[in-house]
Formats: sequence, structure tokens, C-alpha cells
Amino acid sequence: MREAQPSRAVNPPMAPARIVLLRQCRLVVTKGETRGAEHVSTADVVRIGKATENDVVLPEETVSRVHCEVARDARGWLLRDLGSTNGTFLDGAEIREAYIRSGSTITAGSVQIAFQTIDERIVIEPSTQDHFGALVGGSRPMREVIGVLERLAATEVTLLVEGPSGAGKSLVAQEVHRHSRRAAGPLVRVECGQVPPVELEAELFGRERGSEGRGRAGAFEGAQGGTLCLCEVAELPVDLQARLVRVLERRELRRIGGTRLVHVDLRVVATSTRSLTHEVERGRFREDLLRRLTGASVTLPGLQDRREDVPALVRSLGERRGLDAAEIDRVLAYLAAHADVRLPGHVQGLDALVVLLARAAMPGDSPPPTDFDAEASYRDNKERWNDAFERRYLAWLLRQTGGNISRAAREADMDRKHLHKLLKKHGLAG
Repeated sequence: MREAQPSRAVNPPMAPARIVLLRQCRLVVTKGETRGAEHVSTADVVRIGKATENDVVLPEETVSRVHCEVARDARGWLLRDLGSTNGTFLDGAEIREAYIRSGSTITAGSVQIAFQTIDERIVIEPSTQDHFGALVGGSRPMREVIGVLERLAATEVTLLVEGPSGAGKSLVAQEVHRHSRRAAGPLVRVECGQVPPVELEAELFGRERGSEGRGRAGAFEGAQGGTLCLCEVAELPVDLQARLVRVLERRELRRIGGTRLVHVDLRVVATSTRSLTHEVERGRFREDLLRRLTGASVTLPGLQDRREDVPALVRSLGERRGLDAAEIDRVLAYLAAHADVRLPGHVQGLDALVVLLARAAMPGDSPPPTDFDAEASYRDNKERWNDAFERRYLAWLLRQTGGNISRAAREADMDRKHLHKLLKKHGLAG
């Protein structure tokens, strides 16, 4: 009779490491005054010319101010002449626009540049850190997000951030900008779903001065040298999606009613609550725009998928709201004693709950309900608690902002009209 073999513990399979393909190009001057100069870029467009605002600056008489550019698209890298005086040559042949291969030579005036592609496969591991700037989370899903941001924030890669409402997508954009080489430049946000469609084009691309009044620069020009965050990009009308593709491809635009081309030098971070892949499948989002926006992507988990992060989040949110240590400890003690409390599904909701619990004993506030009305329905009980929460939160918000409604709306990340409506409902409107 054979002896029973000891059973072996079977380890669960490890999740496959995430691979990000970082597409780069290298341009090395092989002939000219700056021979040996090298430029490595992860950007979608690399401009070459005599003017100092170019990515590759060639200070020679035979080179035009903005001579040519190398732009990346779905097929590869495209070399374009930009109306130069002496022409642009690819491997000895003059071109206006042609795809360029790694190892080719670009000639601009009397200067020669060797072009190489560098496609680097980056293995993204979960970070050993539990924060990335103000973004907090030690859970596995959050450390995976932080791992991506740590590797890619310093690059020029266009980033798509998806996740449920209130998960912190705008905070990711803020921290990516702060950790990038463009941190000294502006961070401009456009709420694509909150700007009326008739105004959105001018908001993005600007309007030339006409007979009706003065012109204005759009968000693309406002973000020069910095980062443009397109919040809820899935809300863009289809006609604007087509124009956005062209601007991202060429990194240049014309204002509404204008004829002058404006070159824009910026990084783009896009956010979306809805899956853009699903939106493409439904015919509501352009596939070529999705490709332009996903140099890399991250998906933020909802709070229900990272409950172990709640204590650290409570401390971070409380400190950001100006709560003292005793107030934060009060919130943590309450949550520990009421483990069955249903937490909000997103960080913004947790932020409001932290404030409510921390200020529960503030003098002058009407007390929250302390029990449930057994004779009332679930819906009536819920409305009673919601009303108490709204009233206490709004009273605290007004105190924090000195009664400044615009500031209060920004602090609460709330539409100003909706805030007015709530204040009126609870008799707090001035």
C-alpha cells in the first residue's frame, strides 16, 4: 500500500506584469555647427528649426525658423516640411511629407540629422509607495496605478485616466503635471461635459477677433508649455472630436474665424468616467482620437474596491480640509466602531462624510438624526438623514469660505447653480 503523499500548497497564479510600450525617437545632428547634439523625445510631434521654441534648435543660416517636424501617427513617424526656404530632404530626396524609417537621414538646409526609433517595453510593477503626491492608496489596485504614474509622469506620453465619478481622476492629472518636466508651466482644465456645446469649440481652440468683439485664446493656447486636462472627454461632440484629432496630430490650430496657424507645445491628459473603448464600439467616440489619447492609460478603482485605503484617505482628506488631529481621530474612531456603515462609492463622497463626522458636535448646528422612525418608510428615513447631512455640510462649507459662494462651489466641486438651489432649500441663502 503506497503512503499518502503530503499535499502541496498551490499558490494562486500571479497577475501578469503590465507592459507599456513607450514609443520614442532619437534625433542626432551628424553634420552642422551643433554636430553631436542629441534629442530623445516621447512627444507626438518634434519640431526642428532655427527658432529657440523648436524642440531641436539648429542655429544656422540655411535652416528656416520652423523648418520641419517629425510627427507620430497610427502608421509610424511622418516627416513634414513646414514651408522651409531650402527644403527638407529624406535620404537625399526632397519631400513635402513622407513616412520615415529608423536609420534614415533628414537634411534641413546644410544640416544632417540621423533619425532612430526607440520602442521601449516598460514592465510596470505595483509601486512600493502608498502615495503619489496627494494621491493616496496602499491597496494593490492603487499601487498598480501609482506604479504607472511613477514611470510615465516625467515623459511626454499622452495619458488617459478612466474610473468612476469621484475616484480622483482630476487629482491624477494634477499630480502627473506636478511630477513632469512641465511642472513650471500651466495646468489648464476643460470640463467637456459642463461647457455648452455651442461654446466648447471656442473654449478649446479660441476665437479670432471679429466685428462682434474681442478675440480670445482657447485652452490649448492657455496651456502652452504645460499640461491640458480634458475632463470627461467622452462628452465631446463628434464634430469637435474630428477637429481635436487634427490638432493633436499636428500640434497646431486655427482659432474660430482665424487664418493664422498657432503652434501649441503641451502635454494632454484626458479623463473619462465612461470606457472610451465601449464608446468607440457604440459609435459615439472616434477610434483615431482614442489612439491619440492613449499613449498610456490607467483605470482608478472605486472606493468599494480599495476599502483598506479608507484610514489613510480619511487622514489625507482631513488634513486637506484643515481638520486637526483630534477631529480626524474622531472620524476614524466612529468608522471603526461602526464597521457596518455604508461608505460612499467614491472619494468625493468620503470627503463629505469626513467633514460631517468631524463637525458632528459643532455648536450652532442642528443635530443629525440619532435614530430611525419605525413608523416611516425607508425612503422617508433616508431623506431625513440626507437633509440633515446637506444642512450641516452646507453650513460648515459657508463658514470655511466666509460665505463666498463661488469659492464654496469650487471647494465642494459642485456646480454653482446647484449650490444656490441647496442653500435656498435649507434656508441658508443670503
